Amino acid sequence: MFLLIQLVLTVLVFISQEHKAISAYVPPYTSVVAPVNKHTDAAMPLYSVQIMTSYTNMQYNRANFLIDIDAPFIWHDCILQWNIHPGSCPNNTLCTYPVSCEEYQCTDVRTTYSYKNPSCPPVTNSSTLPGWGYCTCPVNVVNPITRLCDQALLNYDDFTMNTCDGRNALNGYYGANPNAACANSSSFGSFPSSVTGVMAFSSSPYSLLAYLYQPLKKSLALCFPSTTSTPGVVFVGSGPYYFLPQSNVDIKSLLSYTPLLKHPDSFGYFIGVNSIVIKQRSIEIPMNAITKLSTIEPYTTLRSDIYNRVIWLFSIYAVGIPRARPVAPFGLCFRTFRQIVLKVPDIDLVMSNGNKWTISTANSMKQVTKDVACLAFIDGGVTTEHAIVIGTLQFEDNFLEFDLENMTFGFSNSLLRRQTSCANFNFTLTNSP
Repeated sequence: MFLLIQLVLTVLVFISQEHKAISAYVPPYTSVVAPVNKHTDAAMPLYSVQIMTSYTNMQYNRANFLIDIDAPFIWHDCILQWNIHPGSCPNNTLCTYPVSCEEYQCTDVRTTYSYKNPSCPPVTNSSTLPGWGYCTCPVNVVNPITRLCDQALLNYDDFTMNTCDGRNALNGYYGANPNAACANSSSFGSFPSSVTGVMAFSSSPYSLLAYLYQPLKKSLALCFPSTTSTPGVVFVGSGPYYFLPQSNVDIKSLLSYTPLLKHPDSFGYFIGVNSIVIKQRSIEIPMNAITKLSTIEPYTTLRSDIYNRVIWLFSIYAVGIPRARPVAPFGLCFRTFRQIVLKVPDIDLVMSNGNKWTISTANSMKQVTKDVACLAFIDGGVTTEHAIVIGTLQFEDNFLEFDLENMTFGFSNSLLRRQTSCANFNFTLTNSP
């Protein structure tokens, strides 16, 4: 009996020590990372993230997904097969497993987390797969470029990203298994040529962020490149974030923060902007106004009453720069010469907590021809839904963090003023410690 008690105690001690060792383990990565590409071959500049989607012939296949921080779930070009085995999937096609119309995810996505668009028709359960005894789960999707509604089939998907220690991408992998949806190839005709899906980075329980677990923090960091030649970067995790050549400066230490706000019937991100300041002169924003952040709209859109005051004040301080005839969709344009640096005032967005997001020349001016540059703020009309929508030109070379755990939005101002850019993360793979 005594020996039995000793044996039990020994086993319990061993289990306890193993548990402590596991709980004390600190992984070599703090985030996962993927490249962000800028595309200019569509109706407007757009940005995609490159994700690993499947593993065949001893290597990962990769696909480019349009970055959408409003989308309630992921959808992309793929087909459903209930019995996937080697050789069953057509060449150059991604095959995934279907969600049945009888599963809770189907009802959940359709009724609670679906796209809100009045043009979307009702969905039905009429379709089945050959040899499969259940109906599939059609769901509505809305093309973020054309705003047109389409249908896709809900699936079980598999995505993989490289782990990251903040300085380098590591050769370790992190997998996620979200519910996404398969759409027909024709659904992506308005997309950039190499982009075949929509990656939901919203606050929805069906966005990619919802499927990334410990030790990863539910925090999204975006850094959009200003060029098509070199990628920017997206991180999910806690940081730190180091860019070349400032390898000793954690970009996270440069961030200012403001609260993220919730908005009814939206999984997107919103902040409070109290005023817009140009050369210490302030344009007050109505207290009931809300500012939306968009990864689809190319330029910041202002409600007409705000827009008219910004244009007037900006014009006052852009004195000495010859005007040019406005080029749609812009309302204020200037003549430029290649040998002259365009000197226009910064535009400060003053947040509800007093912190300022400074929009410098690189993010406020759009060169539309070799001789004309325009203020990249556009008139959204009198009845626009949101008083301010901050667009992607204002994102470029700014480091932005959407922290869903603390409900805060972090912003760096232009990294160009710190002698670096969003294209300066080191994607060279290194071995995990």
